[in-house]
Amino acid sequence: MPRLFTTIVSLLVLTIALGYLASGCRKSDNPNSLTYLAQTVPAGFPDPSFRFAGNPLSKEGFELGRKLFYDGRLSLDGNFPCSSCHQQEAAFGLFDHDRAHGYNNSHTLRNAPPLFNLAWQKGYHWDSAYSSIYAAIAQPINGHIEMAESFTGVTKKLQADPAYRAAFKKVFGTQFIQPDHILKAIEQFTGSLLSADSKYDRVKRGEASFTANEQSGYALFLAKCNSCHTEPLFTDHRFRNNGLPVDPALNDFGKMMTTRQSKDSLLFKVPSLRNVAVSNNYMHDGRFNTLAQCLIHYRTNVQPGPTLDPQLTGGIPLTDTEIRQLVEFMGTLTDTGFIRNPALGRP
Repeated sequence: MPRLFTTIVSLLVLTIALGYLASGCRKSDNPNSLTYLAQTVPAGFPDPSFRFAGNPLSKEGFELGRKLFYDGRLSLDGNFPCSSCHQQEAAFGLFDHDRAHGYNNSHTLRNAPPLFNLAWQKGYHWDSAYSSIYAAIAQPINGHIEMAESFTGVTKKLQADPAYRAAFKKVFGTQFIQPDHILKAIEQFTGSLLSADSKYDRVKRGEASFTANEQSGYALFLAKCNSCHTEPLFTDHRFRNNGLPVDPALNDFGKMMTTRQSKDSLLFKVPSLRNVAVSNNYMHDGRFNTLAQCLIHYRTNVQPGPTLDPQLTGGIPLTDTEIRQLVEFMGTLTDTGFIRNPALGRP
């Protein structure tokens, strides 16, 4: 009996110890009691390329990133937060401007692309110069014609704010603010910007119907546009020369400016057409004000060249009526809930 009793007690002590150990492990996995969030993948979307590896998505991290996104202190003079070029009403793109503006009245080389569904991209910026959301965020903060700040300057300003110190401590476990934590917080916010509830999506779910012109435009889109602007993301994420002549004032040769390879001359990332009706201007340099102008380019102004996408040789035949129908269809890709969601706006 004594031996049996000793064995039972030993087993009981071991069980309790393992329970405490397991509890301690769980607590250490989330020492600040963060509210972790599951990454949303809309029905019909492919698996995302980005999964927040090494940067667990949380409500607190998202909110910290949102606050930073709208904070002018990330720029040298306080006038150029991320949101100055990525405006919610334009699907976090640049509304009614050709190219992005920056510090000291400067202009960047290109139009600021909208920010949504970034988790499905494999490269960032028009030339895919950055392979991660994290790296793409760092560039404009340090860019001398964009936000023009240094991380030394940014961290000094944020470190002086008790609310920021508390928020960073909550999310990252330390009130000593680090550039890595700034980038990870903004990555949580921008990497979570999801647009998948336009009229088009509701039609696909059987919750709405196209008008006659929208339906005709959709049929035209499938026949003439879908090979590059592929459903459901409305981009194939590839790089193509779409026949735009080079603006001699900019001399922007696209991906070649990153790779230095002639085969990449005039290749730019195919942008998503989601929310395209609200994110003008258009093309990599914002040269067109309207969608109709874009379509007229494809009809009559495609420039031949050694890297021109073969599908665009000779242009895309379109009548004026077909252009109107395509524009009406593209209007169904506007996600009104996304561009008006107060949870994504300025805190």
